[in-house]
Amino acid sequence: MNILPKSRKARRRLAVVALAAPILAGAAGLTLYAMGNTVSLFYSPSQAHAARVPAGRPIQLGGLVAKGSVVKLSDGSVDFVVMDHAAEDKVVYRGDLPDLFREGQGVVTKGAYRADGVFQASEVLAKHDEKYMPREVTRALKASGEWRGGEAQAGAAGAGS
Repeated sequence: MNILPKSRKARRRLAVVALAAPILAGAAGLTLYAMGNTVSLFYSPSQAHAARVPAGRPIQLGGLVAKGSVVKLSDGSVDFVVMDHAAEDKVVYRGDLPDLFREGQGVVTKGAYRADGVFQASEVLAKHDEKYMPREVTRALKASGEWRGGEAQAGAAGAGS
């Protein structure tokens, strides 16, 4: 009992498919593996604590800059605290801050946690006007129950853009 087709043309097509399928599967696997390290997930401080984000994994940490927490150091770095009213994380950033960065405002930082639990930011993004807050920050504040009703329209304006 022969499972191969009798036609020479059909056997040739089967051989091509049999050779191409593992090559394509391998290429797809390598692509997914390579992309795995470049995905940057968004977390609020309480979500990051709950997820136990490992040190060195690139993420986006967003929330509000705690009042009285911004400290500019002589070496050019800035320390501040990002909070979501349920948890807070100390952030260290070296570089120029956005012009609209200030205490009490929404911010999204890109970077990774260090082994000591401090978030080392490589980029800091601040909201650009009074009617916009990043969608992820708005969702995180609403989920934590700290969304202020007076800013509900601001979130709706930001969610649509």
